[in-house]
Amino acid sequence: MPRPSFEFGGETVKPGSRASISLALPNLSTYTPMAMPVHIVHGRKDGPVLFISAAVHGDEINGVEIIRRLLKSASLKSLRGTLIAVPIVNVYGFLTHSRYLPDRRDLNRSFPGSEHGSLTARLAHTFTEEILSRAQFGIDLHTGGLHRFNHPHIRANLDDPETDRLAQAFGTPVIINANMRDGSLRQMASEKGIPILLYEAGEALRFDQLAIQAGVRGIRNVMRAIGMLPDRAGTTKRRKVETVEAKGSSWVRAPQAGLFRSIANIGARVVKDDKIGAVADAFGDNETFISAPATGIVIGRANLPVVNEGDALYHIARFEESTPVADAIESFTSDHLEGLGPADYGSIEAT
Repeated sequence: MPRPSFEFGGETVKPGSRASISLALPNLSTYTPMAMPVHIVHGRKDGPVLFISAAVHGDEINGVEIIRRLLKSASLKSLRGTLIAVPIVNVYGFLTHSRYLPDRRDLNRSFPGSEHGSLTARLAHTFTEEILSRAQFGIDLHTGGLHRFNHPHIRANLDDPETDRLAQAFGTPVIINANMRDGSLRQMASEKGIPILLYEAGEALRFDQLAIQAGVRGIRNVMRAIGMLPDRAGTTKRRKVETVEAKGSSWVRAPQAGLFRSIANIGARVVKDDKIGAVADAFGDNETFISAPATGIVIGRANLPVVNEGDALYHIARFEESTPVADAIESFTSDHLEGLGPADYGSIEAT
């Protein structure tokens, strides 16, 4: 018996085909029509339904490129099940290079939304009803905020065995058992029983090659783990990434206003009480050194030298023994960037 077609957005996607579909959203105040772009890949054979979303925060654009490269992948010809790819969820913020929507609300604190609520609530409602309600698994792609870079890592509910399995399969050296945020897409998916991973990598409004390359490979790893793609038989297998669960994470904030100079790099191992940076005024006076609050790995760092008191400067994933994690990160980085140059950007076929 042939597999049924996939009905979405008023269109019919037949087995073994794909379609780009626009979900209507509220217009701009200029009466300009708005829509959320969704790409459906409906495999010939039965399998799970996976959604991949990016730009829930409109300025976090690495995920847009990750999804573009994934959709160009030849391996999708062997897809089992159905892939729902949403490269730009927050189209309003994407147009204005903003994290938020025009009503200044955070979409990732507004799920499940409301059909008759604010603009943000209506967008959240559309995603919940049209995307989330059809999926069995999810991957949500994010970056650090403005002027803040995140080393690739996974945040997920690792207390759920299936979610933990998929986090291990994704293949970043660091995974964090992160608490749910009220109104987040991750919380909404969890309440619906949908295992979901949140991939953090890169910086807002910037493409980063490591973040993109690792994201494409990680998604494909998860698709293999849930039976959507065949194993890599006949291809050269890459080294398995050693993943380690952090015991938690800590933010280190600026002790005073001034100019921030960083000592610790992204992905670096730090030891409790190590000097990792300093903040001083423009004349070099009143300098305050910043110490690591715990032993661990720097997974996030501010890139803007001008800081205010209380600004987040470092995000440190805590490990009792961080040396193996640092080694895994070095191997992970070289493996994903080996042999790539500027000409490869945008034309990479990840395996």
